[in-house]
Amino acid sequence: MLYGVLFGLLMATIDTGMLSLVKTINLGVVSIPWMIIPTIIYAIQPWLFLKSLNYESLTIMNLTWDLLSDLLVTLAGLFIFHDVLSTGKKLGILTTFITLFLFSR
Repeated sequence: MLYGVLFGLLMATIDTGMLSLVKTINLGVVSIPWMIIPTIIYAIQPWLFLKSLNYESLTIMNLTWDLLSDLLVTLAGLFIFHDVLSTGKKLGILTTFITLFLFSR
Protein backbone atom coordinates (compact mmCIF):
# COMPACT_ATOMS: atom_id res chain seq x y z
CA MET A 1 0.00 0.00 0.00
CA LEU A 2 2.95 2.36 0.56
CA TYR A 3 3.63 2.70 -3.17
CA GLY A 4 -0.07 3.23 -3.82
CA VAL A 5 -0.13 6.05 -1.28
CA LEU A 6 3.02 7.57 -2.79
CA PHE A 7 1.56 7.48 -6.31
CA GLY A 8 -1.70 8.91 -4.96
CA LEU A 9 0.23 11.67 -3.22
CA LEU A 10 2.17 12.49 -6.39
CA MET A 11 -1.01 12.70 -8.46
CA ALA A 12 -2.78 14.68 -5.73
CA THR A 13 0.15 17.12 -5.61
CA ILE A 14 -0.20 17.63 -9.36
CA ASP A 15 -3.93 18.25 -8.87
CA THR A 16 -3.27 20.77 -6.11
CA GLY A 17 -0.65 22.71 -8.04
CA MET A 18 -2.65 22.81 -11.22
CA LEU A 19 -5.98 23.65 -9.57
CA SER A 20 -4.25 26.42 -7.63
CA LEU A 21 -2.89 27.79 -10.90
CA VAL A 22 -6.37 27.62 -12.45
CA LYS A 23 -7.74 29.50 -9.41
CA THR A 24 -5.13 32.26 -9.84
CA ILE A 25 -6.15 32.55 -13.50
CA ASN A 26 -9.79 32.80 -12.41
CA LEU A 27 -8.89 35.55 -9.94
CA GLY A 28 -7.05 37.45 -12.66
CA VAL A 29 -3.67 37.13 -10.91
CA VAL A 30 -2.15 35.49 -13.99
CA SER A 31 -3.39 35.56 -17.58
CA ILE A 32 -5.27 32.85 -19.44
CA PRO A 33 -2.31 31.70 -21.61
CA TRP A 34 -0.94 30.06 -18.45
CA MET A 35 -3.69 27.41 -18.86
CA ILE A 36 -1.33 25.55 -21.18
CA ILE A 37 0.67 24.43 -18.12
CA PRO A 38 -2.12 22.49 -16.37
CA THR A 39 -3.25 21.11 -19.71
CA ILE A 40 0.18 19.62 -20.44
CA ILE A 41 0.83 18.40 -16.89
CA TYR A 42 -2.59 16.74 -16.58
CA ALA A 43 -1.71 14.72 -19.69
CA ILE A 44 0.92 12.92 -17.56
CA GLN A 45 -1.53 11.67 -14.93
CA PRO A 46 -2.98 8.71 -16.85
CA TRP A 47 0.56 7.33 -17.17
CA LEU A 48 1.16 7.75 -13.45
CA PHE A 49 -2.15 6.06 -12.71
CA LEU A 50 -1.26 3.18 -15.03
CA LYS A 51 2.05 2.71 -13.20
CA SER A 52 0.28 2.84 -9.81
CA LEU A 53 -1.88 -0.14 -10.77
CA ASN A 54 1.23 -2.32 -10.42
CA TYR A 55 1.03 -1.71 -6.66
CA GLU A 56 -2.66 -1.38 -5.82
CA SER A 57 -6.10 -2.25 -7.20
CA LEU A 58 -8.02 0.16 -9.41
CA THR A 59 -10.62 0.80 -6.71
CA ILE A 60 -8.21 1.55 -3.89
CA MET A 61 -5.82 3.52 -6.11
CA ASN A 62 -8.58 5.77 -7.42
CA LEU A 63 -10.02 6.37 -3.95
CA THR A 64 -6.55 7.07 -2.51
CA TRP A 65 -5.80 9.60 -5.25
CA ASP A 66 -9.22 11.24 -4.92
CA LEU A 67 -9.07 11.51 -1.14
CA LEU A 68 -5.51 12.83 -1.05
CA SER A 69 -6.35 15.30 -3.81
CA ASP A 70 -9.43 16.46 -1.91
CA LEU A 71 -7.36 17.01 1.23
CA LEU A 72 -4.48 18.83 -0.46
CA VAL A 73 -6.74 21.02 -2.60
CA THR A 74 -8.80 21.85 0.50
CA LEU A 75 -5.65 22.83 2.41
CA ALA A 76 -4.57 25.04 -0.50
CA GLY A 77 -8.02 26.61 -0.55
CA LEU A 78 -7.89 27.29 3.18
CA PHE A 79 -4.31 28.50 3.56
CA ILE A 80 -3.54 30.08 0.19
CA PHE A 81 -6.93 31.32 -1.00
CA HIS A 82 -8.50 31.81 2.46
CA ASP A 83 -11.67 29.82 1.72
CA VAL A 84 -14.15 29.54 4.59
CA LEU A 85 -15.75 26.18 5.47
CA SER A 86 -18.97 25.42 7.30
CA THR A 87 -19.05 23.00 10.22
CA GLY A 88 -20.50 20.26 8.00
CA LYS A 89 -17.70 20.67 5.48
CA LYS A 90 -15.11 20.50 8.25
CA LEU A 91 -16.70 17.24 9.40
CA GLY A 92 -16.44 15.94 5.83
CA ILE A 93 -12.72 16.71 5.82
CA LEU A 94 -12.31 14.83 9.10
CA THR A 95 -13.97 11.76 7.59
CA THR A 96 -11.48 11.96 4.71
CA PHE A 97 -8.60 11.63 7.19
CA ILE A 98 -10.30 8.64 8.81
CA THR A 99 -10.86 7.00 5.42
CA LEU A 100 -7.24 7.49 4.37
CA PHE A 101 -6.11 5.97 7.66
CA LEU A 102 -8.33 2.92 7.09
CA PHE A 103 -7.06 2.51 3.50
CA SER A 104 -3.45 2.61 4.63
CA ARG A 105 -3.92 -0.47 6.87
